[in-house]
Amino acid sequence: MARHGGGRGWYGKVVVAAVGVTALAAGASVWTAQAGVVGGASHKAAASAAHGSEAKPVAVTIVHASDKGARGVNITIDDGPDPEWTPQVLDVLRQYGVKATFCMVGTQAQAHPDLVKKVVAAGHRLCDHSVSHDTGMDKKPEAYQSREILDAERMITEASGGVRPMYYRAPGGAFTPYSRKLAASRGMRPLGWNVDSKDFERPGTDAIVATVERELPNGPTLLFHDAGGDRSQTVEALRRILPELKQQGYSFGFPVR
Repeated sequence: MARHGGGRGWYGKVVVAAVGVTALAAGASVWTAQAGVVGGASHKAAASAAHGSEAKPVAVTIVHASDKGARGVNITIDDGPDPEWTPQVLDVLRQYGVKATFCMVGTQAQAHPDLVKKVVAAGHRLCDHSVSHDTGMDKKPEAYQSREILDAERMITEASGGVRPMYYRAPGGAFTPYSRKLAASRGMRPLGWNVDSKDFERPGTDAIVATVERELPNGPTLLFHDAGGDRSQTVEALRRILPELKQQGYSFGFPVR
């Protein structure tokens, strides 16, 4: 997600809660799948394959481009999963046949493994969004950055049943050369964004839609949220934005790797 002040923000409380749960159980410029839908037996096969394979390094540069090319759009969803809002986001995406990339916070994934599995089963991709969503982690020691990235990777992979995150998005864009290199060495392409919908601020559905329409020429990767508070405006904005973009001739894809 975009930076909204320093430190951990609302995640200070979420981390404590999650640990407790665990203990209890047309663009102005040319824009330079967990592959396939995974469900039932095929989900188990994918999980088994993920367990048995080593992560292959990817590029360390921050990616924005879509695998659908110049008219491609990447929908990215940050900070979940959340038991109230993630299912609603999934319903809207399913309604319009759109696949997205879910940037998950490690403690949230650990607390809600059923939702992580639903995201994977619906054919969406996973992204490591750190353990505690510390937007100041670029100012922290490399050992701290390593724990935030690698522990979240483990939490998300375990929650998914063995499917690894394919990307790493630093909280608030707080990338460092070290964090990018570490993530890339684990097969997680550093993931940026071009359009911040500002939905985190809850400005109203109309404002979220207007921001996306205005900023879309900046590039293909759109940022939304499914956690961190009331996300009803996000759900309704997606319900309007997705068919609108389809009507304009855009295709929905994943960030290139």
